[in-house]
Amino acid sequence: MQRTPVNPWPWSLPLGYNQAELIAGATRQLIIAGQTAVDATGAPQHPEDMRAQLSLALDNLEAVLTAADMTLANLTRLTIQATDVDAALRHFDLLGQRLGPAGAAPPMTLLGTTRLALPGLMIELLADAAA
Repeated sequence: MQRTPVNPWPWSLPLGYNQAELIAGATRQLIIAGQTAVDATGAPQHPEDMRAQLSLALDNLEAVLTAADMTLANLTRLTIQATDVDAALRHFDLLGQRLGPAGAAPPMTLLGTTRLALPGLMIELLADAAA
């Protein structure tokens, strides 16, 4: 798979994402359901702790990618939904710590929402990947 960043403006690069990516030669595409801070039984974890929830949601996202024989480097889109955008932004260094070493800079969108599917959840990661 060949990825070509498309950045008519460079302002998003220091934030860790491309405006778009042209994907060529991919043979497999993975559409991933929203990943949140839940344990293996689906029970929400880390109430009131945005940082811990983001970290666990990233762990869960990586687990799904691994199960499909992919890594964070295969992400082609990442959408983040948060019940508190300002709190989420304060912890975006976690995204950089995980995506940066993987060489991943997928196009991203951060959306605010009033609530997520399960009470207590504050952040959800929706993603697509290709290989």
